[in-house]
Amino acid sequence: MLYTKKLTFIVLLICFTSQAQNNFVALGETAFSINHNVWKNYSVNFATRSRYFLYQNETILYNQQQIDVFHFSTFKLNYSHDLSFGIYYRNRDLFETGSNEVRFTQQFNYKKQKLGVRYGHRFRTEQRIQNTKTIFRQRYRFAVDFPLNGEKLDIGEPYFVGSVEGLLSLSKIDTPEIDQRTTAQIGWQINESLKLQAGLEYRLEAFNIKGESNLFVLSTAILKI
Repeated sequence: MLYTKKLTFIVLLICFTSQAQNNFVALGETAFSINHNVWKNYSVNFATRSRYFLYQNETILYNQQQIDVFHFSTFKLNYSHDLSFGIYYRNRDLFETGSNEVRFTQQFNYKKQKLGVRYGHRFRTEQRIQNTKTIFRQRYRFAVDFPLNGEKLDIGEPYFVGSVEGLLSLSKIDTPEIDQRTTAQIGWQINESLKLQAGLEYRLEAFNIKGESNLFVLSTAILKI
């Protein structure tokens, strides 16, 4: 529990002491994800996600920003390493909030577990195809998760998920952009097939150019079939 409190304190400190509060925006993000093991070393994931504004221009509001649909195919190389490929579609035209997007993703993931704590290193490359440009983005994320009661997660018990991620975006027409994301969530293992998660994600976007602070209120249902 002491470890959880320290991580939570660090996340909240980063979120609320940012120097970019003049551009602060709060959004909600609700997702539903389905995971399925096709074979022993091959699994698929399908997900949909809704994103909406909650606070913008010093005003509390509700305004839908986008709908996302995506798929990942994951190949398990061994216990600690896996390789994934994904395709992603974002619709913003429907809500008149920006450009639609198709995204292709390649991902390598390494994880290990010690004393009930699982550590993960994720390397991801993306090709973001928009109406007027293509963005090539590189990402690295360090994540940690562990049960809040003991060293093993049992049915009905909560767990903690936290991560820190850096992103570099490159395109021919824009200045290179550097982002940083910090996430903290509490999850519940409802039964063997269903997990629910809720938490916060703080994003410092383009901090090498102008710096925009976005706080996301996250809620996710993960179903394993």
